[in-house]
Amino acid sequence: MFEGKIAVVTGGAQGIGRTIAGEFEKNGAKVCVIDKQPGVYYTGDLADEKTLERFTAQVIADYGHIDYLINNALPLMKGIDSCTWQEFNYALKVGVSAPFYLSKLFLPYFNPGASIVNISSSRDRMSQPNTESYTAAKGGIELLRCPLLLQAPVHFPEVRPKT
Repeated sequence: MFEGKIAVVTGGAQGIGRTIAGEFEKNGAKVCVIDKQPGVYYTGDLADEKTLERFTAQVIADYGHIDYLINNALPLMKGIDSCTWQEFNYALKVGVSAPFYLSKLFLPYFNPGASIVNISSSRDRMSQPNTESYTAAKGGIELLRCPLLLQAPVHFPEVRPKT
């Protein structure tokens, strides 16, 4: 099904991301996972601009193109009482800035018919205590999809798990 396809998955060392990466692999795709946890294709912090640039360069050097960009990484989940300014901004970097920048960096390398999948959440519409940083990041990634849809020559399926 995905034979010869290249999939990039952020936050793919565990949880939903690991399952997504595993399904791509099981169905024949080459998968490039970036995560802070070791043991994946590329270990690095999505909040770091230079890391994103090096990761993109590595994927393109190895494969020359991509077919799927899955922006899945889980930003920090803290509430207003416990989340510092730095932590809140870190959540936005991982949850919004990194997907934006990876989309921009990979844009010239998407195969025709490629897809960007931004894993958002129902949290941007359903309240839950102590999730302000997560909610802001997941709401931001959902809003990012709309203008990119108008400009990028890729598909943007909508994925909103109830988390």
